Amino acid sequence: MAIDPSDILLTGRVAVVTGGGEGIGRGIAEGLTAFGAKVAIWEQNPETCTSAAKAIGALGIVTDVRDSEQVDAALQRTATELGTPSILVNNAGGVFRSPLLETSENGWDALYKSNLRHVLLCTQRIARRLVEAGQPGSVITVTSIEGVRAAPGYAAYAAAKAGVINYTKTAALELAPHKIRVNALAPDLTVTEGLLRISPDGLSPNAGHMIPMGRPGHVDEIAGAAVFLASDMSSYITGQTIHVDGGTQAASGWYHNPQTGVYQLGSG
Repeated sequence: MAIDPSDILLTGRVAVVTGGGEGIGRGIAEGLTAFGAKVAIWEQNPETCTSAAKAIGALGIVTDVRDSEQVDAALQRTATELGTPSILVNNAGGVFRSPLLETSENGWDALYKSNLRHVLLCTQRIARRLVEAGQPGSVITVTSIEGVRAAPGYAAYAAAKAGVINYTKTAALELAPHKIRVNALAPDLTVTEGLLRISPDGLSPNAGHMIPMGRPGHVDEIAGAAVFLASDMSSYITGQTIHVDGGTQAASGWYHNPQTGVYQLGSG
């Protein structure tokens, strides 16, 4: 079986991108559209949902993916207007600082629902449709580098992101007999509207030294990995988490000394 350039194309396929109103989600929605997919954006914010859908030429459905009834309604509308989705990108998420000794039950539940519960709801609903129709599919979930390293002050968020990684492995095994692949993408610092609202320069003073490639990522670089995982180019890849992070995960604490440019471990 020879590789063909057309294997990367998504022509005629239907994709759902949750949290696609801005940031990484919007970048992925644009990427999938550029490679031929018909995209539905499920986004909680009505303004960004409408603007992103209009700019991309996607179907925008205002949806809180933490709510199973809204997920069911969004899926029904997507299937009616575009067809059965065979690509799902679980991108929706949220984070706030929550130190261990101060985390409330409500805060823990909020972070769980924002980062993990919807992954089950959306994956389960779309996978059921694919299994019923006998169609193959690709599920891609955006996790984080915080899912594989300690994150002081963000324990609940990191736990949810780690849960996504293990859920990805387990779901991949359960859905493999149905030809549905399940993978994840783990970004580190990526320039998005949210980051720019916090840091207009998009980069903390030391970020360039902490990331081996010397810069934050761009949403298009996450989108490129998502297009690959959605396409037939990755037909034998499932259960994997790909770190799109400029080498941060591989560095494991090594960073460029800002004075010498030489790698050193930790702050010493």
